[in-house]
Amino acid sequence: MNYSRQERLALCALLERVGPEAPTLCAGWTTRDLAAHLVLRERRPDAAAGVLGGPLAGHTARVQQRISKRLTYPQLIESVRSGPPRLSPFSIPGADERANVVEYFVHHEDVRRAAPDWEPRELDAGLSDSLWRRLRAARFMLRKAPVGVEFARDDGNGDGESFRITVRNATPVVTVVGSPAELTMWAMGRTGAARVRLDGTQEDVASLMTWTR
Repeated sequence: MNYSRQERLALCALLERVGPEAPTLCAGWTTRDLAAHLVLRERRPDAAAGVLGGPLAGHTARVQQRISKRLTYPQLIESVRSGPPRLSPFSIPGADERANVVEYFVHHEDVRRAAPDWEPRELDAGLSDSLWRRLRAARFMLRKAPVGVEFARDDGNGDGESFRITVRNATPVVTVVGSPAELTMWAMGRTGAARVRLDGTQEDVASLMTWTR
């Protein structure tokens, strides 16, 4: 199963349904902004280097704004739906699935969870396992956390792999407990919209919760 493609198509259907001015969990972004971001990421690798911030962030933001103005909202969605173009790094066989499962799952949820009445989806077990395996990459995002961080999977599923992942090996430790979907949202900075439980001392949990990434 190509879960990246599955989440891409589901996100595009949702973008069509809610329209270009719907809110998202991405601060300051509407659904039009989010669609333009996805087009830039796959079709303008020369401008994508600033997606995560840094000295090129301003250039990335300007290119994204130009894309948003140049293409109509339906054109943005169709560009996302059609997938990466032939010369994109994401068109290399297998690259879309490896690099985009988390990207499209999280942005799908960014739109879903911006609505006041959202509820978690019941995910295919294979998608949950795929998200769980990719949570090891959170070691990079949480390397400067003020405490040690461990993820514990509580959905009762799995494919024989460990149900715990150490993402920052330090003491004291806070254990973040939840399903792979909720842990993914938490790891990607959507802490206020992730249904997880943090286990640790009150002081350590507060330190992690108030930490600015």
